[in-house]
Amino acid sequence: MADDDEPATFASPACFLHEIDPAYCGPPGPLDRQAWTDVNRWRKAERERLIAERLALPVATRLAHGEAIAARVLDEIGDVTGRIVSAYWPFRGEPDFRPFLTEVAKRGGRTALPVVVEKGRPLEFHLWQTGEALVCGVWNIPIPAEPKPCRPDIVIAPVVGFDATCYRLGYGGGFFDRTLAAMTEKPRVIGIGYSGSRIATIYPQLHDIPMDIVVTEAGIATPQVSTVRALT
Repeated sequence: MADDDEPATFASPACFLHEIDPAYCGPPGPLDRQAWTDVNRWRKAERERLIAERLALPVATRLAHGEAIAARVLDEIGDVTGRIVSAYWPFRGEPDFRPFLTEVAKRGGRTALPVVVEKGRPLEFHLWQTGEALVCGVWNIPIPAEPKPCRPDIVIAPVVGFDATCYRLGYGGGFFDRTLAAMTEKPRVIGIGYSGSRIATIYPQLHDIPMDIVVTEAGIATPQVSTVRALT
């Protein structure tokens, strides 16, 4: 992670490959530059706190939470026959959705992974299913060995944090927001994370794009309500 006074460089890999790039601030909106700097500093500290708490969870707890989240997402999206569902390669204690991708394929869906092309550009999505070859991409994150660009119908986006309006606190590089902004047809975007990742607000800016819903082991949050809807 680059310091504010150093040139931005790729650093530690992230689940959805978002990394801090101080050059990417997006439009500051109603905030002045100092206000945006303060928000960015706050997000960095909050991001580090939430990741540390996530990593402190016992492995068995994370696995159980991940299975519960995956089951809820499968119920939420319903019939996947012929649809393309993109997930991600897990990182730093995130819910492991690789079994979810296998289950989507079993149910007749097609699966994909996000791929970083280069810094400052939107992500690409490439078809991939369990058992197919992988190679190391940026930050040594596995990506499909055979490029098969696609436009997913559903995108599963892991969150570091999320708020009541389903804005996502990610890793700060802006890849995900650029990707959605560049799409002519927006897919359904489902954020996933642990219930402990919920915060009061991420202080959203004009470049931030909210999730359609956020699914945790405790329930589903939607932008229309201010509380998590518990599932039975």
